[in-house]
Amino acid sequence: MRSFLKFVSCFVAVALLDGCTANVQTGSYCPASSALGRAAPVDGSDAVTLRGNTSPLARPEFDQGLLAPESRLKHMVLVVKPSAAQQRALDALVAAQQDPGSPLYHQWMTPAEYGQRFGASPAALMQAATWLALQGFSIDEIPASGRAIVFSGSAQQVFGAFHTEMHRYRVAGADHIANAQDPQIPSALEGVVAGIVSLHDFRSASQIAAHLPLAARREYTAGSTHYVFPADFAAIYDLNSLYQSGNHGAGVGIAIVGRSNIGLEDVAQFRAAAALPANQPAVQLAGADPGFVQGDQLEATLGVEWSGAVAPEAAVTLVAAPSSDVTDGVALAAAYAVNHATAPILSVSYSACEQQMGAAELAFYDALWEQAASEGISVFAASGDAGAAGCSSGSDSGGAQAAVNGLCSSPYVTCVGGTEFKEGSNAAQYWGAANGSGYGSALGYIPETVWNESALNGGSGLWASGGGISTSMPQPGWQAGVDGAAAANGMRGVPDVALSAAGHDGSVMVENGLFMTVSGTSVATPAFAGIMALIVSAQGGEAQGSANPRLYAVAAAFPNALHPTLSGNNSVPGVEGFAASGQSYNLATGLGSADGAALIDGWGATAREGQGPSDFSLSVSSRNGTVVAGGSVRFTVNVTGSREANHAVALSAPAQPDVSIQFSSTNVLPGSSAAVTVTTDLGAVAGSRTIEIFGADPSGGQALDYTLTIMAQPAGCGAPLP
Repeated sequence: MRSFLKFVSCFVAVALLDGCTANVQTGSYCPASSALGRAAPVDGSDAVTLRGNTSPLARPEFDQGLLAPESRLKHMVLVVKPSAAQQRALDALVAAQQDPGSPLYHQWMTPAEYGQRFGASPAALMQAATWLALQGFSIDEIPASGRAIVFSGSAQQVFGAFHTEMHRYRVAGADHIANAQDPQIPSALEGVVAGIVSLHDFRSASQIAAHLPLAARREYTAGSTHYVFPADFAAIYDLNSLYQSGNHGAGVGIAIVGRSNIGLEDVAQFRAAAALPANQPAVQLAGADPGFVQGDQLEATLGVEWSGAVAPEAAVTLVAAPSSDVTDGVALAAAYAVNHATAPILSVSYSACEQQMGAAELAFYDALWEQAASEGISVFAASGDAGAAGCSSGSDSGGAQAAVNGLCSSPYVTCVGGTEFKEGSNAAQYWGAANGSGYGSALGYIPETVWNESALNGGSGLWASGGGISTSMPQPGWQAGVDGAAAANGMRGVPDVALSAAGHDGSVMVENGLFMTVSGTSVATPAFAGIMALIVSAQGGEAQGSANPRLYAVAAAFPNALHPTLSGNNSVPGVEGFAASGQSYNLATGLGSADGAALIDGWGATAREGQGPSDFSLSVSSRNGTVVAGGSVRFTVNVTGSREANHAVALSAPAQPDVSIQFSSTNVLPGSSAAVTVTTDLGAVAGSRTIEIFGADPSGGQALDYTLTIMAQPAGCGAPLP
């Protein structure tokens, strides 16, 4: 009891006295973006339900009874939500960071800066964390984002705090634990807490479709099947000219999210066989060492080997976290990578369908990927291996429902689907008769179709490129105008791009000293992350943030930069999918695969030509103002349309300590303006500060700065009247 009270008092004291300043070792801190105050008392008897946070797999017919009350549940994540004004400002900032015409173009944030501006206030974090502690939970971490609290406790404490029982379930022959009802929180926390990630162990799945051992003597062909080595990939996707010009991705970081450690000797053996230069990856453990986990080790090894194969001199780091009883190690590792800004490129090859993730988990990933975008991190995630039946496994005999991978349905992550080479009856047209250096034999680009090796297409199961229409995310502006994207009916369509993922012409890797071929979108995803490393290198090493706005702009302006898929579909037994018909975009392979050299040329050209997403501009009547503490100052924000914009622009400004900011209107049409009133508190600290004004509409965002100088009250002023 004494140590518990010591924790609570220490947490409150640190939050109140110095704002929980950043801890470089852990990346944990409480943001100091607003005035600190004492946590309001929380009345636990007045509860509200967090709807949509019970797994649909936790069904009565699978129920095996209560979990033992003393069962330890580690590393649960309480998702903390921003204010509406913070969210509007963040959306506008991330859009402006991708607009070459904006002064905020590529002005990336650090994790600490993100937390200070867009995390919950210290008072809100303190209120939520103190309440958790008073329920008996231990606080493991408050990440730099200020958007989550990681905590641990028992099943009994979960029931006492969240009013939900933890049960044991047996589903498809496997034992699981999960909450039996939607959790509840005190109504006092309703404006702060979005939900919990998670209270079950139905985890995301690796997207490796198959892995088959190779003979000791590796050949370029076996019957009609050709193995894809890195040299083949480079020839097919036009990377050799980049390598010849000296672009090997040197110094660019790639982080691979995993749930297992790997054998570094496997990476060295793979690179030696593929004639790649020696380049040892790093391993960063996000918590305890998970050790070597069957299946997850294969996934992690594949990601490290193939991202580094495409960008041979990139600095590849595996970020690995073990799963706890109720929280997916993928979520913990991904959050660690973003909150520590581990690398400017992040690859995640796991999938969980939107309908089974729950509202809190979807919100967690959407917020995490947007945070990554604001930090300049380009995130790539696999679209899945069960075709249009995203809630099923590729090994299932039939699909249950149309669905997409919720880890890649956010607009801030680039979703990578799968293609299949279509050599026809004359394979010699595309493959040489002998191996060259690194066992390469591909002669150049090979026509591609949608990857579909399901039972509907002569294969087995549901193995096909994941893709379809999100049920939770609206369609972003940069996707809406693309030829073929209307099929998404106003919702986010996935995937965005694709690369080879088929067992036909499977890709080679090494695990535990054995060579094997692998297939699935787990191959395509780290490979595209490697292409992104070459893009970053070509831009002088400058991080690029969310790749999607630029990818779609390049596809529109430089048709040769991507290979649209001309044929095939991702229909599988039980679920009708989506066909490729030669349009710029389809819901099975997105924009198609990359021509590496042309993509990099187009990438640089669109940036130079200023082809940004926003179609309006902001200006102010004055760039600066002076006010005595306790007083107000006013200025006007003008909205000007360009490229025939006609939609309202949402105005916002992040909250600041001792200052309130009010707009006469927060939705302004081009050609109009809004008055801004800035009012300072009597005790406002004297000095200059920057007030950021953000504008956003469906096309993107703009931002500008206003400098406010606060003068101290003259002596004797401001005292209360007798």
